[in-house]
Amino acid sequence: MLELARVTRVTKGGKRMRFRACVVLGDRKGRVGYGVAKGLDVQQAVGKATNKAKKVMITVPFVNRTVPYEIHRKFAAAKVIIKPAPEGTGVKAGGAVRVVLELAGVPNVVAKILGSNNKINNAKATMAALSSFKTVKERPNSVKRSKSEEEEVPTVESQTEEAKQ
Repeated sequence: MLELARVTRVTKGGKRMRFRACVVLGDRKGRVGYGVAKGLDVQQAVGKATNKAKKVMITVPFVNRTVPYEIHRKFAAAKVIIKPAPEGTGVKAGGAVRVVLELAGVPNVVAKILGSNNKINNAKATMAALSSFKTVKERPNSVKRSKSEEEEVPTVESQTEEAKQ
């Protein structure tokens, strides 16, 4: 659960209180999703948000146990920068971006949040960045190789095949 807030709607008869939940789900193997929902109690809000998160799961491509290339994304005032990192770096990110990247299962990545402290908008900007990644086949100039290097650049498909064996 990323955020839980008690929200109030003011009506002629008084204040109506509900709960808003923001939930991020991931399998730590490359799939992640988020959902935001309101309910009369916490359990109902979390249940609705979880169902929404399951419906919008995306797959994140990995290359050498990190993201394929640097990306900048913006959602409302929230700006997110996600960069690939060498093996052993871990997840160096803060707030909502860290939660989303860890649940996606990206082992080595560096990320920075700029412009907003709003957790929901930061999570949406991160999801937009992760969903806009193209694989090496779709974006052939993304990984630089030397001419003497004979081995193929690992793709998402080859890494999933290696994991199955």
